[in-house]
Amino acid sequence: MSPSLVFMGTPDFSVPPLLELHQKGYRISLVVTQPDRPQGRGQKMVVTPVKKAALDLGLDIIQPVRINEEDVVETIKALNPDFFVVVAFGQFLSQQLLSIPPLGSVNIHASLLPAYRGAAPIHRAIINGEKTTGVSTMLMDQGMDSGDILDCSKTDIFDHDTAESLHDRLASMGAGLIIQTLEKILAGAHRPQPQNPDLVSFAPMLSKKEGQIPWTRTSFELDCFVRGMTPWPGAYTFISDKRLKVYKIEVMDHSPGIIPGMVIRSTNGKLIVQAGKGAVSILEIQGASGKRMPVADFLRGFPINEGDMFS
Repeated sequence: MSPSLVFMGTPDFSVPPLLELHQKGYRISLVVTQPDRPQGRGQKMVVTPVKKAALDLGLDIIQPVRINEEDVVETIKALNPDFFVVVAFGQFLSQQLLSIPPLGSVNIHASLLPAYRGAAPIHRAIINGEKTTGVSTMLMDQGMDSGDILDCSKTDIFDHDTAESLHDRLASMGAGLIIQTLEKILAGAHRPQPQNPDLVSFAPMLSKKEGQIPWTRTSFELDCFVRGMTPWPGAYTFISDKRLKVYKIEVMDHSPGIIPGMVIRSTNGKLIVQAGKGAVSILEIQGASGKRMPVADFLRGFPINEGDMFS
C-alpha cells in the first residue's frame, strides 16, 4: 500500500505539489487549508486555491481557524499518516502535531535555505537583485523555516522575471522536489543537514505601503524593485497627488537629470525618469481608475511633462 499523508497548504504555490502527490499515487488522507475569507470590495467569500484543487480531486478537507486546537489534533492523529507535507499553509504547527507522522513533517520553502526564511522569499530575492534562488525541502521543527534541509533545487533569476513568473516556476519545481524527497525518505536514503546559522537571512511579509517606488535607488535597483513587487503588492508612485501603478520599466544607464524622481523625457510615447543613478523608462503603467496599458497609450489621456516630479 502506498504511504499516506496529510497535506497542508493554502495559496496557489501549494497547488502543484498537491496535484503531483495525487498523480503519483500517494494516499492523501486529508487536506488542511485556511478558512474561506472575504475578499474585494464586495467582501465575497473566496475559497483557497488548495481547497478548490482538493474539491476537484475529491479529497477530504478541513479548514481550522487554529490548527493546534485539541479536536483538530485528534482528528489528524486518528488518520495515522506516514507524512505531513506542508506548503505555505500559513499557521505554525505545535510539537504535538509535528510528532504525529512517524516519517516526519516535510515542508517546501521557496528559497535556498537558510537564505530567505519567512513569508516573502520570492519577492525579496528579486527585489534584492539575487541572481539565483530555488526551492528547499526540510524536516519541520517549531521554528520559522529552521528545520534540517533535505533537498534543494536551483534556478536562475532572469532579467525579465517578476514575482509572478518566478512564483510559478518555483511552484512547479517544488512539486517535483517533494516527490524526490519522499522517495528518498521511504528508501532510507536521506541524511538531513542542519542549517548553517551564519548564512541565515529573512524575508518578512510584504505590505502594500512597501510598494512605493524609492526613486533615490539606482536604475538597476528600481528595475529589481518593480519586478519583485509585480503583480502584488504592486509598485506605485505619485505625481501631483495622483497615484500611479508601475508594472514594467527599462534600465537606462545614462541620464542628464540630477533629481531622483524627475521626468527627464516625455515625448514620442516615452516616459523617462531620473533614478538615484541612471534613469528608467516606464513601459507599462496604470492610473488610479484605469487599466494596465503601454505608457504611450497612457500619456495620450494623462499628459506628463518634463520636469514633473514622481514621489
